[in-house]
Parts: sequence; structure tokens; C-alpha cells
Amino acid sequence: MATIVPHRSKGRPRTFDRDAALNRALNVFWQRGYEPATIADLCAAMEINPPSLYAAFGNKAQLFMEAVHHYERVYWDAIWDRMEQGSDVKLALSGFFHEAAGILTSQDVPCGCLVILAATNVSAEGREVNEALRAMRQEGRNCFLTRLQRAVSDGQFSTATDVDSLASTLNAMLEGMSLLARDGGSREELDRIATTAMMMLPASAGH
Repeated sequence: MATIVPHRSKGRPRTFDRDAALNRALNVFWQRGYEPATIADLCAAMEINPPSLYAAFGNKAQLFMEAVHHYERVYWDAIWDRMEQGSDVKLALSGFFHEAAGILTSQDVPCGCLVILAATNVSAEGREVNEALRAMRQEGRNCFLTRLQRAVSDGQFSTATDVDSLASTLNAMLEGMSLLARDGGSREELDRIATTAMMMLPASAGH
């Protein structure tokens, strides 16, 4: 799989606020998608000139991937951690999906998951970006799979549970929630989907 190596910035102004610049870039990429967003758009949003952008971030692909990782770290890492660490699998997954509904519909966060939505506007020429986003989406499925496998090991779910299919289904539900949020879906709508997702979980072992 192709990887995009993070850029080591150089010649950066002492007053440069990297996180603030990434937040502004996030909004551009969220509104336009990766491919349609231009260097001029990004520079205008970040209030820097092209040489400064290239010095700080390398190129558009490297800026985009750093913005995506910033988005994941700021908005998503904590809820994934809580889902993975929760002792009761059903409570952990329910908490994750309801928190996700809040993030996806928050007025303070780009609406809908950037990892899902930006990928819809990446052309064949952006293959490395596409592959990097695909790997990140696969990480989500793997997180669900790991948590479900642990639930089987802990005896919360039967050993007959099809954890592979269930992990893929939960990940598809999360991606669908992202698209619905981007189309204007409300927090209440996404919460109902989160509740429905939990109905797909198998009965606890022994019940």
C-alpha cells in the first residue's frame, strides 16, 4: 500500500499556529473534497502564501493527510478508546455510536466524517490519497473486529458469532451515518440509527 510520508516543515514563521491552520484546511477539504480544493483556496483559508504552505506541509496531499490525522486525533480518538476499553461490549458500542452521532452533527465539527466524505472527490490521479483513506477506513473496521473478538473471548458473545461480518456491518453503519449527517440529518435521526445498530448485536452468551 502506498503511504504519504508526513512533511517536515522548514522556514516556518515563529508565530505560525499549525493546529489553527489545519482546522482551516479541514473546513476547505470538508466543503470541497480533496480534489476540487485548490492551493489558492487553502492558502486563503489558512492566511498564508503558497511558499509558506509548501514549506510547512510539503504539498496538497501531505497537507490533506495531516489535516485528516488532526481531525481523527481531535474528534475521534477518545471515543474509539472508550469503545475499546469498555468492559461491557454492548454498552461500549452503544456509547460509541451515540457519541459518533453527536460528533457527526455538531456545529463545531466538519459535518460528517472527513475520512468518508473527502474520499468521494478523489480522482485516479490521487491514488496515494485514496489508498491512505482506504487504510484509515479499514482501521475503523479493525477496531470493531478487535472489540467483538474480545467480547467472544470474555464470554459475552457466543463463539459462533460471525464477528467478521458484524464488524463490517457496524463500520458500514458508521459510514452511512456520516453521509446522512452531510446531507443534513439531525442528531435525533442519527441517534435512532445508533439504537438500531445495537439491535443487530447478538444476544449475550448463555441467554
